[in-house]
Amino acid sequence: MAKVYNWQIGREMDYPYEAARPRRQFAMVMDLNKCIACQTCTVACKTTWTAGRGQEYMYWNNVESKPYGFYPLGWDVRILERLGVQTMDGPVYRGKTLFDAAPEGERVLGYLPDDLDYAHPNIGEDDSAGDLAQGAFLQMPHMQWMYYLPRICNHCTYPACLGACPRQSVYKRPEDGIVLVDQQRCRGYRECVRGCPYKKTYFNPMTRVSEKCIGCYPAVENGRQTQCTVTCIGKIRLQGFVSVPDRLREDNPIDYIVHIARVARPLYPQFGLEPNVYYIPPVHVPPAYLAQMFGWDVERAIANYRRAREDKRLLGALLLFGATPEIIHHYRVEGNYTIGYDENNAEIVRVPLREPIFLRPAYDERHRSWRTNMT
Repeated sequence: MAKVYNWQIGREMDYPYEAARPRRQFAMVMDLNKCIACQTCTVACKTTWTAGRGQEYMYWNNVESKPYGFYPLGWDVRILERLGVQTMDGPVYRGKTLFDAAPEGERVLGYLPDDLDYAHPNIGEDDSAGDLAQGAFLQMPHMQWMYYLPRICNHCTYPACLGACPRQSVYKRPEDGIVLVDQQRCRGYRECVRGCPYKKTYFNPMTRVSEKCIGCYPAVENGRQTQCTVTCIGKIRLQGFVSVPDRLREDNPIDYIVHIARVARPLYPQFGLEPNVYYIPPVHVPPAYLAQMFGWDVERAIANYRRAREDKRLLGALLLFGATPEIIHHYRVEGNYTIGYDENNAEIVRVPLREPIFLRPAYDERHRSWRTNMT
C-alpha cells in the first residue's frame, strides 16, 4: 500500500497505488434542496447509455428517497455496518477508511450484492422518518422528513473499483479524472463491483464484463455538461472541474461552492475515496443523520447556504445551475448579473441575480380590456 493525501479527511491514508492526480478533475455539485425526484436525469442517462441487452438493471444515474431508499438494496447500510462505528468530529478524520479496514489479503473492504438487490430501484420511495401526531400542524424543523438523493459515479480521486481490480482494467483519465473500464482487459471478476462502496459499477451478464457511468466524456471533451445535468428540470446540478484546496480558483464556480463558501459536501467522505460529486445538504433533515452521510462540517454548510443572499458570489454561483448546457470554467458577478465563461473566457451565459418584477394595471388601455387573476 502507498501513502496518499486525501484532503477530504485531512490526512494521509493507505491506497494500492501511488497518488497521481489528473490535470483537472471532473466534478459535479447537486443541490438536494431542489431535487423533486422527477427522474428526468435517470431517464436521460438510461436512454443515452444503458438501453442495451444486459443493461436492464443498470442505472448509472438513479434518485433515491432517503433515509429508506437505496439502489442496489441496502448499499450504504451494508458497507457502514462492515466499516463499523467511526468518529467524525473534526477536519481530520481519525477513523478507518475502507482501505485501512480491508481484511487480510484484500485491498479494500467491500461486498458483492446479490442479483436480487438490483430488482428494486425505487424501494422506499417517499417513505418518511419521524412521527406526526394526529391534529399536528406544520412546524420547523419537520416532525417527519425525507429527501431525494441523486447519485452517479463519483469519479473518485482514489477509486475503490480501480484499487480492487486485479486486471488493472479500471483506469482514471489523466486529462479530466473520469474513471472508466477498459472492457478489452476486463474478465468479469466483479472485484470492482465488490470494492465500490457506492455500488456504481455494474456487471453485464450478457457481455460478461463490468460497465459504469462514463461521465458523458464525449460531451465533456467538447465543453458540454453531462446528460443528467442539462436535462435536470429542477436545475439542481452544476458540472465542471474541481481543484484541490491549495490550488483553488475563486473564479471557478465549483471551487467557490466547495472550498470557499463550503456549502457542498462529499458523500461518505469517511470511506476514503475522495469522491468528486458534492451535495448541498437538505436544510430540513436532522443534522446527526446528515453528518453520517456528508461529514462533520454539514451544519456549517447548511448555515452558509441559508445566508447565500448575503454572499453575492455564492448566490451568483448557485444561479448558474442549469443555466447553460456548456461547462462553465470561470464566472464573475457584475452588477445584478452573474456571468459564466467557457475555457477561452468567452461569455456563454448571463443570469440576473434578481428577476425583474413587472406590474401591469388591471385595465389595459390599449386593448380596452380588464385583466383578471386566474388560478
